Amino acid sequence: MAIKLTTYYHSKDIPELPGNNTFHSKALFLVYEATKGYTPLLIVATDHGKPVGKLLALFRKVQNHFPLSLLKHCIVYDTGEYLGSPEEISKEIVFGELLEHLTQEALREAAIIEFRNLENALFGYKYFRKNQYFNVNWLRVRNSLHDIQVVEERFSPSRIRQIKKSLQSGATVSEVQTEKELADFAKMLHQVYSSRIRRYFPDNSFFEYMKTFLGEKESGKIFIVNYKGKVIGGSVCLYSADTAFLLFSGGMRKTYASQHPGILAVWMAFKYAHEKGYRHLEFMDVGLPFKKHGYRNFVLRFGGKQSSTRRWFRFKWDWLNNLMLKLYM
Repeated sequence: MAIKLTTYYHSKDIPELPGNNTFHSKALFLVYEATKGYTPLLIVATDHGKPVGKLLALFRKVQNHFPLSLLKHCIVYDTGEYLGSPEEISKEIVFGELLEHLTQEALREAAIIEFRNLENALFGYKYFRKNQYFNVNWLRVRNSLHDIQVVEERFSPSRIRQIKKSLQSGATVSEVQTEKELADFAKMLHQVYSSRIRRYFPDNSFFEYMKTFLGEKESGKIFIVNYKGKVIGGSVCLYSADTAFLLFSGGMRKTYASQHPGILAVWMAFKYAHEKGYRHLEFMDVGLPFKKHGYRNFVLRFGGKQSSTRRWFRFKWDWLNNLMLKLYM
């Protein structure tokens, strides 16, 4: 193989590329390029002019207290997308080239690089080690949709009662339609995450651009829970290959306890994914295995299976990275 790597910093320079992995697509690049606080980077590997792999990385400020908030965090979902049959390319060799190039590029600006939501926790192990990454055990929660008749089949009895009660009370769930609904949803969800979940939340424009650039390709959906004309809950999903990924979900559960908006928001994500024939629905970011996580406990009552995976990290500073390598490897 004669692999050539090309790095794209602006969407206008990216050619049309094959593939069906939304997390490494030009469409998602466009979303993050237009969203305040994000800078995307796409690396494409070609062999004699033919694309054989691509890797999309996102840069954002570290969500933490000063002075860490001045630093940048580079995030990659999974380990890229690879094109061509196993007889034509070695995916791990291509990944090794992409990883080495990304590491050099990213550490110029980012304090930390993180690979998360790995489909195969063992893929690329020797190349991560070669480039001085260390891994931390993580958890994933995934629901199988391909072997059930209705989405509620594996829900707990209490979940089913809550859904029925919510719909009987007058709450409705639908895909977001108007600009006002989208603005109300983004504002509501931002408040929910700020007050309870306390993890990084994108600028509200992320949802506008997601609807624009991913909605056309049916690669992303935003669902809202309405009650008496007010948006009280919602969820955000990305769709890639045969899997639906739930990025964000939440609701005003204290003010509208009887309507269970957070539960309805997740239920609608399940319902849509099942109707469209997706084989799985995966919840994003359910936490570390040795730490209690309220959101993980919440989603497990929808009948999903919890399994172990890992995340790979690389710090900019050698002294700190070497310390982490001794602790985790």
